[in-house]
Amino acid sequence: MPGVSAPVVKLVQRTTEPAAAQVLRSTTAAVISFVVAEWALPDPHPAPLTAPLTALLVVQVTLYATLTTGIRRVNAVVVGVLIASGFSSLVGLSWWSLGLTIFTSLLIGRLVRVNEFVPEVAISAMLVLGVSQVADTALERVYETLIGAGVGLLFNLLFAPPVWVQTAGASIGGLGKRMGRMFQALGEEIEGNQPVGEAAARLHQARRLDHDIVEVDASLRQAEESLTLNPRVRQRVLHRVVLRTGLDTLEICAVVLRVLTRTLTDLAKARTEEELFPQDVAVSLRELFGHMSDAVEGFAVMITTPIAASGEEAEERLAEALVRSRETRDRVADLLLEDVQEHPRQWQLHGALLAEVDRILDELDIDKRTERIFEELDRRSAQLHERHPRLQAALRRLRGATRSRPRTEG
Repeated sequence: MPGVSAPVVKLVQRTTEPAAAQVLRSTTAAVISFVVAEWALPDPHPAPLTAPLTALLVVQVTLYATLTTGIRRVNAVVVGVLIASGFSSLVGLSWWSLGLTIFTSLLIGRLVRVNEFVPEVAISAMLVLGVSQVADTALERVYETLIGAGVGLLFNLLFAPPVWVQTAGASIGGLGKRMGRMFQALGEEIEGNQPVGEAAARLHQARRLDHDIVEVDASLRQAEESLTLNPRVRQRVLHRVVLRTGLDTLEICAVVLRVLTRTLTDLAKARTEEELFPQDVAVSLRELFGHMSDAVEGFAVMITTPIAASGEEAEERLAEALVRSRETRDRVADLLLEDVQEHPRQWQLHGALLAEVDRILDELDIDKRTERIFEELDRRSAQLHERHPRLQAALRRLRGATRSRPRTEG
């Protein structure tokens, strides 16, 4: 980005993250709810702070999260307001009434099934109890709560939250690049005598991919929520299936990569006084790992590319890398077979190495991926039918009636 300073670039990047969007959206909705409550409530009335409080609790990053958690949060706030209003009219505010209010709020919060928002019942009750100790304001507080909830829900309905597929795609792409760099590093270290410590360090690096996958999975869950019920997205299920199955494939490859590095570590321990592989085998393995690096990175690009033309280009890149990988793998297998016949020690590790390479190439196979996507789509369709059988039956009858309806002439 020429001509733009680094601090400005970082600021723009921060504003595109879910956390930044949450801050901006929640603040705007809270201010709007306060203004609406000021206008709607009759004078005189105290500051309608319950309205922005409710809007702040209701508005979430994704529309799905707003709709699924908003009702429970509104329920929690309303219950807290009613409890505080009742206690303020009976006993007023003191240390023991505060404790009794909190205890009652937590107990009733579990009874009304607000799930994870039980503490918000007590929080709402304490806020109202501290701001207003007059029973006549109870109805106004309920109105404020409903105004804040309405503003929060309408805010995300009218201004649809962004789709976080790009953020998840960047996370998946970063994971693919890290795995690709690991294959490149394995190829660079395969020649000559490899110290055990160096091989063990590469094994620990492969194990740390588990933490990366957890972070990518969290980002993908955010993206999946942003696709659900979002009017900006038409093919919601397909987007979710492509990303989710792609991450599952990369996770399997990461597990096999960890096993592969363990195999190389075991070979390094057994061959401390000699080369890890003969020169011809090492050269071919280095070439193989380079092709596998291209394949992993190409796979990550393919599943995160939304544009059809670029997607086809990424698929061609992946297909070419897989062809070169399989050809090189066969050459390595022939060389290892000759090496085992001359030096039969650790032959089982040679077989394990080839098996691990085969597993990764099989997981990245384009035809297998297409088959898995269709299987996942069929599975989700079957789940939808099981959850809503009457709706699916009604849709089938409607489609049948539409097809069999005779056309009127003229």
